[in-house]
Amino acid sequence: MTWEVGILTVSDTRSQGIRADTATALIRQLLEKAGFAVCETLLVPDDVRQIQELLIDFADRRKLPLVITTGGTGFGPRDVTPEATCRVIEREVPGLPEAMRVATAERNPLAWLSRGVAGLRGRTLIVNLPGNPDGAMECLEALLPLLPHALEMVNGCAHG
Repeated sequence: MTWEVGILTVSDTRSQGIRADTATALIRQLLEKAGFAVCETLLVPDDVRQIQELLIDFADRRKLPLVITTGGTGFGPRDVTPEATCRVIEREVPGLPEAMRVATAERNPLAWLSRGVAGLRGRTLIVNLPGNPDGAMECLEALLPLLPHALEMVNGCAHG
């Protein structure tokens, strides 16, 4: 089965054109190589309300099974992606961010500082990746073996 995905990139500097957005293309490439269908990519500033609205739109209107965010998971005053995500999810999935941090922290101890979260809104799994392109790729690579079964479970297709 091919799962549809939306990618939401959260960054003040990238949304203003100050820095190039390289993370989205890398995430898209890795997801498509793994057999996912990326349906939409959006780039927004670090704004809780905008992030929430787009996550709700991806989940409720677009009914995408998977939404990947990148950016806004650090300690900066405008890093609000986890807060926005927590406001829209109905159930947390703590194992996925734990798996990302464990898989990446050996090479980069700063991975322990990522505040990314994951959770479910209806039948949509939302996962926060870091904004650093290398960090985002490493985290996504750690999750790729888990995502198909997770999505099957969310959609009632797999048990146990």
